[in-house]
Amino acid sequence: MKLAIDAMGGDHAPEAIVKGAMEALQTYEDIEITLIGDEEKIHAFSESRERLHVVHTSEVITNEDEPVRAVRRKKQSSLVLAATEVKEGRADACISAGNTGALMSAGLFVVGRIKGVDRPALSPTLPTLDGKGFLMLDVGANVDAKPNHLLQYGIIGSIYAEQVRGINNPRVGLLNVGTEDGKGSDLTKQAFTMLQEAPIHFVGNVESRDLLDGVADVVVTDGFTGNIALKTIEGTAMNMFKMIKETFMSSIKTKVAAALVKNDLKKLKDQLDYSEYGGAGLLGLSAPVIKAHGSSDQNAIVNAVRQARDMVKKDVSSTIQTTLEQMEGEKE
Repeated sequence: MKLAIDAMGGDHAPEAIVKGAMEALQTYEDIEITLIGDEEKIHAFSESRERLHVVHTSEVITNEDEPVRAVRRKKQSSLVLAATEVKEGRADACISAGNTGALMSAGLFVVGRIKGVDRPALSPTLPTLDGKGFLMLDVGANVDAKPNHLLQYGIIGSIYAEQVRGINNPRVGLLNVGTEDGKGSDLTKQAFTMLQEAPIHFVGNVESRDLLDGVADVVVTDGFTGNIALKTIEGTAMNMFKMIKETFMSSIKTKVAAALVKNDLKKLKDQLDYSEYGGAGLLGLSAPVIKAHGSSDQNAIVNAVRQARDMVKKDVSSTIQTTLEQMEGEKE
């Protein structure tokens, strides 16, 4: 199995990306990795390995670049070349921690959509209190969505949860302002009816306050609402730990208490760490494309590699396409 990684994308590139790739090669003996970026900078953090390849380029898409324009103009950038490796069959999947919009554009224009998918969804697995996590889609690939898009998200998310995350008969919920039937906007009302009739385990409307309680294994929403929910969860978690730290450092008494519960707090932080679940998959593309968080460290890259590897092994893209084709056939 061959994976292409944009070595220059992310806040801690190329060091965290390269070191994560090196660790992944040690962990998984059935993969080869092609790192794409400045060869000299990559070699500063890499070791010679039989299953490691480097494609040199000095061109990089930054977070300041306009995504679609950058993909079209910077065709030799590390991000676009990673997607090109997939398109031309030299890699089975690609990973980047770089510009999210540019990766989505490269996924659409270079890798291409699965036949039958109207719009791919950006889909991270987020933490829950029981440690199982849930898949949310979409969190920003499509700000405006139609009911049919949410229907496809439900089907795609259900397939991913079952095939990659190993959840039997995953529960699919629709993010809404209340749990009662008939709640919400025209979009959610129409999507609710369509999801009820889909070949998935639809559990109805779910509220954002219940997400971390594990109310569903897959949560479906439009990209605008999903992105706000995602950033709210991330921001709340970050500020909660900041407040806890400030409280424990406020006096000698609390500093002693902090020393006593240090390991327990670390376990709690790890439990709520999104990076343990990998990156956000661009689900609905013809091959796996993984968006790692911009602040990804070495561990997050290893988990993104694991996620891409699982998607390739389980042939998720083909499974999604086959399921959608069967549904269309049944309609006819």
